Amino acid sequence: MITRRQLLQSSAWGFGGLALGQMLSQDAAASEGILSQLHHTPKAKRVIFLFQAGGPSQLDLFDHKPLLNQKHGEQLPDSIRGEQRLTGMSGNQSSIPLAGSPFKFAQHGQSGASISELMPHTAKVVDDISIIRSVHTEAINHGPGVTYIQTGSQIPGRPCIGSWLSYGLGSENENLPGFVVLVTKEKGGQPLAARLWGNGFLPSHHQGVQFRSGGDPVLYLNSPNGIDRTSREKALASLDQLHRLQPSDSIVDTRIRQYELAFRMQASIPEVTNLTSEPQHVLDMYGPDASNPGTFAANCLLARRLAEQNVRFIQLYHQEWDHHGGLPGAIRKQCKETDQPAAALIQDLKQRGMLDETLVIWGGEFGRTNYCQGKLGANNFGRDHHGRCFTVWMAGGGIKGGMTLGATDDYGFNITENPVHIHDLQATIMHVMGIDHERLTFRHQGRAFRLTDVHGHVVKPILT
Repeated sequence: MITRRQLLQSSAWGFGGLALGQMLSQDAAASEGILSQLHHTPKAKRVIFLFQAGGPSQLDLFDHKPLLNQKHGEQLPDSIRGEQRLTGMSGNQSSIPLAGSPFKFAQHGQSGASISELMPHTAKVVDDISIIRSVHTEAINHGPGVTYIQTGSQIPGRPCIGSWLSYGLGSENENLPGFVVLVTKEKGGQPLAARLWGNGFLPSHHQGVQFRSGGDPVLYLNSPNGIDRTSREKALASLDQLHRLQPSDSIVDTRIRQYELAFRMQASIPEVTNLTSEPQHVLDMYGPDASNPGTFAANCLLARRLAEQNVRFIQLYHQEWDHHGGLPGAIRKQCKETDQPAAALIQDLKQRGMLDETLVIWGGEFGRTNYCQGKLGANNFGRDHHGRCFTVWMAGGGIKGGMTLGATDDYGFNITENPVHIHDLQATIMHVMGIDHERLTFRHQGRAFRLTDVHGHVVKPILT
């Protein structure tokens, strides 16, 4: 005799991604969040995180340092460096020459924020964003750095931000995942591991679901050949009847609910990912790549469509910001791919009345050095990793527009005003979503864990 559990474990229903990775786990799960009520009134309903993987150079984009241009080619003063470590990629250089930015900066908007010529579209929405120039991290390499800002720990295995929000708040859309991940296609650089959107020790249905470009955004979601939608619906109904013959089992309940979600996703995902329904003027707003699925522009537009469907956390990844050499040409290419779409997302949300309830974040895992890695050429140079200070901007739900917080020294090496640790950013994200980061915890291996570990303070100056 076969039991309900054996039947569910042995069935090959063809649901992929969410439908297999999440449904067949041993975790009992619920679609509702763990919080019966929010800790305080939320300012945002959802988050869109535009993660720039590799470490964008703040000195060439947001943090203008004229002194570096004046002292271009001179050695980094010991008085500025102090005893701070450098990475193994430049720490053994016999020469550490300062490198000024070859790009022009100008003030924009009523706030007068200084923005590089590389980001003309971001400059147009500068009064809608809050620029934080004093973010810092202990991480000095990419793997630990990205893991740290996404999970609150440099060591893999912890739940990421999206998973914590899913765990605390649940989902607002019964036909789509509450946590979706979009990765720009055909990009190189440092690899992105699925653990970056993993659930860690939280129940497995809180992990992020990656949508891919192409015909099948979620692999194996569609029914096998010969199985039509009516047959699938009848099979699920039969499973439900079989389940009701025996006492309730939380694990089986969860699996059946997830099968049903996957069934609904068969119709909802093709609809939400179909960008051809967007009018031409909207596509033009996001730029020439908007009609090419899998590009950063198309993913930004898809993020807006997912936000309209109340997806709780939408994570975008865009690689190739790791400019150890050839920075002037490489960063131009990156900004051409990302500047217009990111600014368009702000404008699009705003014109639809959604920006006030959507938190948008732009930033990477760390910044870049004020000195050249390797040989400083006449028109070419690179910058090493720098976690002592870098720039992140935030906009939308609960965030003041037209504000610049924090400052670095004239060399762009150390923070001089209002330091903001990445745990502080994480605490602020939770805060605008109505959560006290110290009170959303999960007990694991004998202790209560949280996203911010035992650290983090809400960045109150940027809040409305």
